[in-house]
Amino acid sequence: MLVRLGVRFVKTWGNIMIRKILLAGAASLAIAAPAVAQEVSVSGNVAISTDYVWRGVSQTNGDMAISGGFDLESGGFYAGTWVSNVDFNDSADTNIEWDFYAGFAGDLTENVGFDIGLIYYAYPDSAGLDYDFVELYGGLSTELGAGVGLSGYIYWDPDNENIYVEAAAGYALTETLGVDATVGNYSFDGGGDYTTFSVGATLATSVGLDLDFRYWDTDITGADDAFVFTVSKAL
Repeated sequence: MLVRLGVRFVKTWGNIMIRKILLAGAASLAIAAPAVAQEVSVSGNVAISTDYVWRGVSQTNGDMAISGGFDLESGGFYAGTWVSNVDFNDSADTNIEWDFYAGFAGDLTENVGFDIGLIYYAYPDSAGLDYDFVELYGGLSTELGAGVGLSGYIYWDPDNENIYVEAAAGYALTETLGVDATVGNYSFDGGGDYTTFSVGATLATSVGLDLDFRYWDTDITGADDAFVFTVSKAL
């Protein structure tokens, strides 16, 4: 599973959800076309988390997750892939989630940005249980100044007619330390809708590691809340 606030794709992610987080340090490559020089940004990330929580629900049955991905970006267009272990405690013993996504991001005004795209969630070892699905998404983000940012996203699963809506707010305490909060609502065509929220803090360390500590909860009856600690590294 993605919030923007200055980060392209974060799957600290949530889902079937998403906050699949993709923190990136980018290396620029110059690619020469016959008449035009086009700059392509290439970035990657690896992470280890105490749990993989997506949209408030653990995707690893409360166990640790190791994840990683790569992104390409050029002129506002971007594409990438992200993979993590999962554990649904199902009959197929599904162990892998492998996502693919592409989109376009830019500025509507000086202070308002937009982001539209598509994500394909694949579970290659689910042994015919048909977990795979696609989401179309769109979002807006803005910076209010003084280190404050806001964003809102909507994700639509056209095959299952499910919709997830999320709002996020972030505040940069320093150049290396930020806090944020999210609230989302997952609406299912067959019922079982729920609301989720998270609050967290992220620290960029001097040794090149990013540390994220996050609390997740939902209004699902009987569901557990979760504290998740993630260490990630941009490649």
